[in-house]
Amino acid sequence: MSSPIQNNKVADLLQNRPVTAPKPGVSTPGTGPDFSTILADRLKVSNHAQTRLQSRDIQLDAAKWERVLQGVERAAQKGAKESLVMVDDVALVVSVRNRTVITAVDQQHLKENVFTNIDSAVIV
Repeated sequence: MSSPIQNNKVADLLQNRPVTAPKPGVSTPGTGPDFSTILADRLKVSNHAQTRLQSRDIQLDAAKWERVLQGVERAAQKGAKESLVMVDDVALVVSVRNRTVITAVDQQHLKENVFTNIDSAVIV
């Protein structure tokens, strides 16, 4: 496996991000592991979800993925197993236990859609 990130759009976004070194003695907010490391350690995107993201042209930037991660963490703290995570106009069904995005639906495909096999919903 060449990249631990299974979502090509996220990988491309992260690879094209400019990298700037902090000035010595100056602490900058958000320093620490980069987003790709956090995403690879905390959330996977299934092949099915990746196909849905691409076919429906759903694009989530780093800030939105971070919100998804925060929603998954909140669901885990409450003991959720399978959760619907809503971020703006995108719905993601996530296996909280496996930290894996199972599917993705955009606003256009949300109407009359029924989500089954979930035990919680998180709006972030």
